[in-house]
Formats: sequence, C-alpha cells, structure tokens
Amino acid sequence: MLEYLLVILALGAGAAAAFRLGKLTPPATVAAWFTGIIVFTGAGYLGLGMLIAFFAMGTLATAHGKSRKALTGEAQQRRNAGQVFANGGAAALICLLIVAAPSAGIPYPLMLAATMASAAADTVSSELGTLYGRRFYNILTFGKDENGRDGVVSREGTLFGIAASAVIGCIFVLFTGSWTGFWIVVVAGTMGNFADSVLGATLERNGVIKNDAVNFLNTVAAALAAWGLWAIAA
Repeated sequence: MLEYLLVILALGAGAAAAFRLGKLTPPATVAAWFTGIIVFTGAGYLGLGMLIAFFAMGTLATAHGKSRKALTGEAQQRRNAGQVFANGGAAALICLLIVAAPSAGIPYPLMLAATMASAAADTVSSELGTLYGRRFYNILTFGKDENGRDGVVSREGTLFGIAASAVIGCIFVLFTGSWTGFWIVVVAGTMGNFADSVLGATLERNGVIKNDAVNFLNTVAAALAAWGLWAIAA
C-alpha cells in the first residue's frame, strides 16, 4: 500500500511539473494524473514505464524546433484534458479491463503497449516530420500535399514514428522478455499511426470528426491490430 501511495504522489508531482513547464492546462494536469493512476493500477510498472516514455518522447518532440514551428503555425500549445484522454483514454480503458476481468484470455498488456506505441508514433511523426520532412504526400492518393494538413505524411516522419513505437516495444521486452511482443507492438503502433493519417485525410479533413477523436481512434485501432497479430502469432 505504501508503494502504491508513493507512486500516486510521484505521478501527481510529475503532472504538476508538466503544468509548471507549460505543457498542460490545469484540467489536463488532473486528467494526466488520474490516467497515470489507472494505468499503474492495471498494468503496474510496465504501464508506468511506457507512460513515462510516451510523455518524454512527446515532450521532447514537441519542444524540438519550437521556434521554427511557431513560424509555420505548427507550435503545440498547452495540452487540454481532451487531448490527454484522446491519447491515453484507450490505455486507461484497457487497464480498467485488466482490473475487472484479468483472466479473460485477452492480451491486455500487449494491447496496452500498442496504444502507447501508436500515440507516441503519432506525436513524434507529426512533430518531427513537420521539421525534417522533405516531401509530403496525401496518405490516400500518394500525391504531393501541403505539410501540416490532415492526412499528410512524409517518409522522414513515418520513420520517426516507427522509432517511437520501437521505444515502447523495447520497454515491453524489458518487462516481459517477449521479442514477439516487441514486433507486434511496433507493427501495431505503426498501423495505428497510419490509421490516424487515413482518418485525418477523410473524416477530419471533411469536418466529420475532430483531432481528439482521431487520436483516440488510432490508439483503439492499434490495440485491435495487436490483438489480431497476437492471435496470428499464437
């Protein structure tokens, strides 16, 4: 119990630090804290390690080249509570399922890792692809398109996204020892990132849904992809 309380306090301190650094709004700070508590409750230090890695990669990628992004209008402001739940909501739901039905025969930890990989890949590929991408393409037509538009990708951004998924995959291996899991996490995370681009090019660009919904759906897609890949590999 003492260990659990110490982790909760540490999560609160981390969320408060993110607020003081200008990364989160006050409601987002509370949302991030509660999301962290749920993830730790359901997945322990595995979930906590992946959550920290996702936040660190997202923070570094967002801060990198901030002055250049400001010139193009791509600089990220403080994240609000909706954005926190969009990126971490699927992970939190999976962790609640772990607590409610731990023996359901579903690879919850793998699916959790895939949601984190997809969220990390989306953030890192968007932030760094904007800076380092040389040619930008519409994910549906592969025709040249404008940097920063919904559904637009670059080779460089895609590679950065795969690298971010691989970081989450490495954490999964450290805690589980499963290299099969590593590849599933990387592939599922990348698939989720591509799903984000497809949704952006279709539903978001046409005003049917907004970016928070796209971010949530791409993590759900990654979780389902991980489940399917696990079933194939089993």
